[in-house]
Amino acid sequence: MDCGTSVAKYILFIFNTLVSIIGIVGIVFGVIILKDIGTIEVNGQVGFPPQAAIPIIIITICSVVVFISFLGCCGAIRESVCMTMSYAVCLLILLILQLTVVVLLFTNKDKVNDAMGEVIDKAWDSRDARNTAVFDALQQSFRCCGRTGPQDYLLQAQTLPESCCDGTCLDPRNIYGGCRAKFVDFMSGTTEKAKYAGLGLIVVELIGFIFACCVANNVRNYKRRNAY
Repeated sequence: MDCGTSVAKYILFIFNTLVSIIGIVGIVFGVIILKDIGTIEVNGQVGFPPQAAIPIIIITICSVVVFISFLGCCGAIRESVCMTMSYAVCLLILLILQLTVVVLLFTNKDKVNDAMGEVIDKAWDSRDARNTAVFDALQQSFRCCGRTGPQDYLLQAQTLPESCCDGTCLDPRNIYGGCRAKFVDFMSGTTEKAKYAGLGLIVVELIGFIFACCVANNVRNYKRRNAY
């Protein structure tokens, strides 16, 4: 095998080893965040609050990245055309999906914020004896009160639940603001970070894809020449 192919092979191996380490660190980071967020109890059932979706997504994506990187490491070091091309195809699919999501996030920022606001609107409108605990859990998790504020309860001649206040609700200074604004701000900030993190991942994956294609093509040609 020529020197260029050998160099590309080891660069691809080192590259995927580093990506695997980063992926494992990401998984650990996501688990730590998830542990810090903790769980909430709704109607006797224990589960994660809405903001736990972010670390869960991080853990899922990093797990996929570690698997794909492991495939790339094995394909490069064993000079396996099949494994290297499988790695390249997986990277290409992941790259296209991420690029689509990033473009949608950049071009539909207002629509995404509106959709996040509608989540709170629907949760508030669907409140009944069964769903009150769900909205209470949302208020407790985001430290908020009502859809737009405590006046939502007062307009319906309802007393403020304990989840609306930091301590006693008799003191107006202890009452939280509206859930809609807080939820939209939280998701908007998270979306901004996700966009630029996604762009960085796309660049990294594109480099890996190019190296994988070069290695697979050179290994295939090398084996073909040796077959004669």
